[in-house]
Amino acid sequence: MTDVVRTVVNITVNGVAVEAKPGELLIEAAERAGNYVPRFCYHPRMEPVGMCRMCLVEVDGPRGATLQPACYLRVNEGMNVTTDSDKVKKAQDGVLEFLLANHPLDCPVCDKGGECPLQDQTLAHGSGETRFIEEKRHFVKPIEIGELVLLDRERCIQCARCTRFSAEVAGDAEIAFSGRGDQIEVAPSPTKPFDSIFSGNTVQICPVGALTAKPYRFTARPWDLEQVESTCTTCAVGCRVAVQSSGNRLTRVLGVDSDPVNHGWLCDKGRFTLDAIDGHEGESDLLSAATRVTQPHIRRDGALVAVSWSEALREAARILSDAAATPNGVGAIGGAALTNEGAFAWERFVRGVLGSDHLDAQYGDGLDGALVQALPGATIDEAASANTIVTLGGDLRQELPVLFLRLRESLVKGTSKLVAIREGENPFAELTSVELNVRPGEVARLASALADEHVALGVDALNSEFELAEARALLGGDGAGVVFVVGRANLAESPAVTERALRILAERFPAARFLVGLRRANVRGALDMGLAPSLRPGRTYLADNGRDALAQLRALREGEQSAVLLLGGCLVGNVLDDQGARDALERANVVVVTGHGGQTLAYADVVLPALVAHERAGTVTNIEGRVTALAPKLAGPGSAWHDVAIAAELAEQCGQSLGLTSVEQTARTIEETTGYPSASVLTAGASDGLLVGGSTDGARRRPLDPMAIPGIRSVAGSGLGEYAGAIRHLDTPRRGSATSATLRDVAAGRELDVPRPNSYAFALVVERRLYDRGIAMQGSPALANLVATPTIAVSAKDLDRLGVREGESVNVVGPRGTMVLTVSAASCARATAHVAFGARTAEGATQSWHALIDPDALVNEVRLETR
Repeated sequence: MTDVVRTVVNITVNGVAVEAKPGELLIEAAERAGNYVPRFCYHPRMEPVGMCRMCLVEVDGPRGATLQPACYLRVNEGMNVTTDSDKVKKAQDGVLEFLLANHPLDCPVCDKGGECPLQDQTLAHGSGETRFIEEKRHFVKPIEIGELVLLDRERCIQCARCTRFSAEVAGDAEIAFSGRGDQIEVAPSPTKPFDSIFSGNTVQICPVGALTAKPYRFTARPWDLEQVESTCTTCAVGCRVAVQSSGNRLTRVLGVDSDPVNHGWLCDKGRFTLDAIDGHEGESDLLSAATRVTQPHIRRDGALVAVSWSEALREAARILSDAAATPNGVGAIGGAALTNEGAFAWERFVRGVLGSDHLDAQYGDGLDGALVQALPGATIDEAASANTIVTLGGDLRQELPVLFLRLRESLVKGTSKLVAIREGENPFAELTSVELNVRPGEVARLASALADEHVALGVDALNSEFELAEARALLGGDGAGVVFVVGRANLAESPAVTERALRILAERFPAARFLVGLRRANVRGALDMGLAPSLRPGRTYLADNGRDALAQLRALREGEQSAVLLLGGCLVGNVLDDQGARDALERANVVVVTGHGGQTLAYADVVLPALVAHERAGTVTNIEGRVTALAPKLAGPGSAWHDVAIAAELAEQCGQSLGLTSVEQTARTIEETTGYPSASVLTAGASDGLLVGGSTDGARRRPLDPMAIPGIRSVAGSGLGEYAGAIRHLDTPRRGSATSATLRDVAAGRELDVPRPNSYAFALVVERRLYDRGIAMQGSPALANLVATPTIAVSAKDLDRLGVREGESVNVVGPRGTMVLTVSAASCARATAHVAFGARTAEGATQSWHALIDPDALVNEVRLETR
């Protein structure tokens, strides 16, 4: 007899027949049927615990109707449920009365007042009075449990949302309950503060005002806030957010529950770096990243002076046109922080007006754009549901934090297996099925060994043949059900190493998919819009390659290129060889389009102020190719313009036209000429965006649960401003052979001559950290203390071999000089040394690694010497 698999479970809720899904929680089925059940501890993105008992409903059973928690009970065939009986109402009233017995009546001064689930549900389901006359409990308040979070213990209702998120979702477990009875409280570890990079999520999901965020505390009342829905551009995951402001100043960012992307979660960098956007308006210190550039500037007598837009545009046009008159004389670097529309406009300007193919959205820290587009892509959902996940890149927790949460969820549930190929820390250590260690330069050799069991790793291999066999078994014959999550693990290693490994894996496992985790905000969109030497808008491959970012800097130093256009960001702060960048800019004519100050402006001849995140309309594309809308929440400071307007007016000054009159019209042009869904996203109301390729899954979204994510009242669509002026159409000429990029186009790769490990040298690994000395962090005082100080980490065995104790200083000898650094122990391969890009010195400056870097080396090596 064949078992019948049920696809529908029939239940009755308040006398009405309801079709539920097998295994669905009763609270979810009742709500879909239009019967709201009050709750506190329940959260749709966490496992149910049934702690608060606010969701009690009557469920018929063998002994009659009994009260049971709807958030913990799963539906069964024939279940009869009552959610609005007198017995249920009395139980809910009783729960509220007990919760309020010790809860302080300080709503007028509580940050949660006006958006508090306890307030709302007390008004809806409480009796309106209390029978308790005893004095309420008192605690010292508030207490600082982390750099960003304050705890008011009197307000806590012990729903355990915060502790469950930390343990279940983030894997931190840095806070837990302590005490018993009426003295129970949330407490941090006695030896470690609550400094999780996800700590802000506990504040957002707290149903009362027990946890508050220091940056937001006492800054605004909920009813004073205006709100739009937009996309976070701190990294490339593309989390959907609600952006709130008061008086044209940003006050708060909250995560929106986007099912295909972030599930409502945000990292603290994306949540708390609002001060960098507001910035310090004025021109007092243009070399500080915390300063917003509000007026155009040109250099006169060695100093930048404020001028009108017309004067600045004329000077910029003169510099760029004069350089373009010489073959290969001009190029552009940057653009990953732009919108798709801004990137499209600048690509038209550089290729169509200046006639140059020398443009690159990356700063030498990414991968070949043509290869990225040629790899068979995977979505975040596909990665999170894959049979086998293979991570090959940096620490996802530090580089793409919310992607880390999505993958971790799958691994915790046991629906996926993980093969971790790592040079540094493995954030999934306890959840990894097979861990394969590599030294810098060795990942291509490891990929060959995974692809062919007859390839030997050599006597100095870090992995056994048994581990390789386990990994091969999980990859299968052709890679079906496998998703590779890949990125750039080591900035001190040539990208050719990782690129060769990806080619090998893609050819050997043709059924596998790849999720390319380049971390810069809109780097995928910038590449799709053609901001790469070998790409054109619409993912079109261009056989005649120009110079990438590092090649342009080299050409500037050698006098082969005379001018450069810098698009957003701070070049000096974004490249590993910062001194090499300074030398290049010193010899060049430099036009900078940016919204912030920075060290790069010390070399600028013209500075054009641009709008930044939450000030501009447009679209961005995340790591999976999902196009989502940006909504402007603030008016730009001073006379800052959108990049589309700057590029269009600069083209006019050069005597040509881009044919772009507004952000909306640019989006239509993109869609008409390339099929890229920019205009559809802006006009169709697809809140979760659209995948490039025609998917419309972004047009639907699960209903918002105001009890799960308090503070988000509603999300408004984006309004797009028009830019005036009739502009003549420019038919941009195509040079070279333009076709769709395929893996075959980029499959050629030379054998790599990687140095073998030895007893004297350490292979250098320069890693990314979430908290670095980038523009967002420099402009955010609340996060400043979280930026790491420069240290060098090696394995404990190497420390013993050197006779050095952790915390002592060592001389680090590199190809260009010697540095003195504090040494620490890390979980890493022997003969490797790890440092963090963007570390903060004791003087508050950005640490330079110039002395340790040879930018032309395949792998960089250093020596550690005792002092």
